[in-house]
Parts: sequence; structure tokens; C-alpha cells
Amino acid sequence: MEGANLSAVTEFVFTGFPQLQDGGLLYFFPLLFIYTFVVVGNLLIFFAVRMDVRLHNPMYNFISTFSFLEVWYTTATIPKMLSNLVSEKKTISMTGCLLQMYFFHSLGNSEEILLITMAIDRYVAICNPLRYQMIMTPRLCSQLSAGSCIFGFLILLPEIVTISTLPFCGPNQIHQIFCDLVPVLRLACTNASVILVEDVIHAVAIIITILIIALSYIRIVSVILRIPSAEGRQKAFSTCGGHLTVFLIFFGSVSLMYLRFNATYPPALDTAIALMFTVLAPFFHPIIYSLRNKDMKNAIRKLTVQICPSVMLPLVPICQ
Repeated sequence: MEGANLSAVTEFVFTGFPQLQDGGLLYFFPLLFIYTFVVVGNLLIFFAVRMDVRLHNPMYNFISTFSFLEVWYTTATIPKMLSNLVSEKKTISMTGCLLQMYFFHSLGNSEEILLITMAIDRYVAICNPLRYQMIMTPRLCSQLSAGSCIFGFLILLPEIVTISTLPFCGPNQIHQIFCDLVPVLRLACTNASVILVEDVIHAVAIIITILIIALSYIRIVSVILRIPSAEGRQKAFSTCGGHLTVFLIFFGSVSLMYLRFNATYPPALDTAIALMFTVLAPFFHPIIYSLRNKDMKNAIRKLTVQICPSVMLPLVPICQ
């Protein structure tokens, strides 16, 4: 009789920001600034690489693809967070939740695969420089970029379809700031073993990805340290330093978010980790790829001057 009284869930309620009932605007504007910065910064990188022929090489093509994915990766979650901060009803429909999970994790998977590709690209460039142009052809780079995106979206599709068939008939409060797989699965009227399997699959995929990239960079560093000249070592480090920094930020936040297994965090810490994972990590990526790279800075400056010819600043111009 108790089960018969439960009705099917048609929408979910976010409870990740319980302390913001009266002060949502205090968080709205900083989050809006970060989101705008991420979108504009990554679009500048994307178009700067596409329009500057000097940057038409594998490394920058992969960076531009990564930046393009970052725009949509943040768009999958942050606009809804902004809406929830100024809305009394912090809800999302069942369909909207499934779509948010699909696009957020598909874009994240695509970025992970692309980071593997970028690590392999740097490995070939530094460890086998004489054959680099022969191996990393424009056609292969296009195939790797497209393959990363296609595989990232296809691998998650069966999982989302399966979740859409599960019965949701009990509580509808998601203890998170966006629709994530495990918090949503906890609300399903089904066996808890599904959650355990989900945790294991994600953990294995993340660990394998980290190992592949880490081993590539360990090999790269060992080769760089054997370069006799200090200038040669500095030049080699400069070509992979940005990639390594992004790798550490991206997978550091991913590990905190998804390699927790059965560990539970206080709600405030859980929200902080989610914000670092979905907001702060993407915020630093355009800074790393632009400010730490002279060629990229020049290309962005050239692009922004073309967009706003009246603005001539020594730094990157900003359109008013």
C-alpha cells in the first residue's frame, strides 16, 4: 500500500545551495562573471587558432578543440545554476535533468579523451621529433579531434537511456548543484547495486585515463631532463607545461568529485568540490593557454584588434 501511494517523479529539486535562500544575488554576479569569462576566453582562443595560420599545427588545433568543448561544457550546467540562484523554485524537469547529465558528461568524456590525445601529441613531438611531422599529419589530427568528440558522446548514450527507463517514485531532492549520475540514481526506486556499478565504472575509466596521461608526461620529462642545454630544456618544457597544468587541474577536480567511492562529505564541502569541478577548473583553462603562451597571446591580440579596431591596448583588448 505504501508503494501504491508514491507518485511518479516529474521534476527534481536542487538542494546544493541551502544557505542561499536570501543571498542568491551575492553568488549570482561572481558566477555570471566567471561564466562570461570562460565563454569569451575560450571563444577567443578557438577563433584565434582558426584565423592565424602560424597556429595551424597539431598542438594548437587540439587546444582550439578543447576550448570549443569548454564553452559547451560550462553551458551545460552554469546557466541552470544562475537560474536557481535567483529563483524560488530550484527545479529541473526529468527530461531536462537527463539532457544535462548527458551533455555535461559527454563533453567531459570528450575532453578527457582529447587530453589523452594532447599528451600523446607532446610525447611524439618531444620523444620522436624527427618523425613528428610524418606521424601527426593534419588528417590524423582532424580524425583524432573528431573521434574524441564522437566517442565521448556515444559512450554515455546507453547509460543515459538506461537511467531514463528507471522508476523514480520517491523523494525528488537532488543533493547537488547540478544533475549528476550518482545523486540522481540514489533517487531511483531500484536496487542500490546500480549505484555501486556506476561508481566502479567511473573510477576505472578515470584511473586508466590518469595513468595513460601521467605515464606519457613522465616519459616526456625524462627525455627533457636529458637535453644538454638549459635553453633546450626550457623550450621543451614550455611546449608541454600548459598541458600538464590543465591535466593536473582537470583530473584533480575530477578525482575529488568521483573517486570518493562510499565516502560522504559534509554538504558545504560537497558543494565546494562541485563548484571547483564545474566552475573554477574551466575558469583557469583559458588563462593557462593564453597568458603562458606568447604565440597565443599575439594571436588573441591580433584577433581582438580586428574585432575592435578602435581599442589599442598593450594587453588583450576588451570590447565594451
